[in-house]
Amino acid sequence: MSFRAVLLTVLLAGLAGGACAQVREAPNEVSPVTVMPPTLPPKLVASYPAEGETIAPGVLIVKLTFDQVMNPRLWSYGVAPDAERPECVKTPRLLKDGKTFVLLCRVLSDRTYKIALNAQWPDGFANEADNAAETRTLSFQVVRGEPVTSLGRAMKAAGLKDDEEPIEEAPEPPAAAKP
Repeated sequence: MSFRAVLLTVLLAGLAGGACAQVREAPNEVSPVTVMPPTLPPKLVASYPAEGETIAPGVLIVKLTFDQVMNPRLWSYGVAPDAERPECVKTPRLLKDGKTFVLLCRVLSDRTYKIALNAQWPDGFANEADNAAETRTLSFQVVRGEPVTSLGRAMKAAGLKDDEEPIEEAPEPPAAAKP
């Protein structure tokens, strides 16, 4: 074989090897799939107000703590049959612990409120594996008294820290790229 033929063979082999290397290095595109292990249904382990508790009228932060990390997009609360429902914002906030939801509400004196949790599936409270929590009713009474008129007092009553407000500000949009 001539020098020219050997050089051409080495050059072609190098080009072919480079093309193969590029094909091997290209990422395989697949659909993202998360497989979750089987789980038990989440259980409500604590709430504010607690079941049957008597509280003051005014601003209330309902606090629901589950025994598992929860899905922030799945929740359901409503009024129980033959009961009053507090006036609440539409969407609860899941706190950083991943287990506690908080919901900003207003309650009036001399009333008994009953909040139905997960009464309408499929949009109910569920864990990360989308396993639904048990259906529960949280009942509490509001008596006459000095009303809670500030978010700070409502947060203190619910045992929340300063960074656990029931309404989270939307993040700032990214700054536009400068040319």
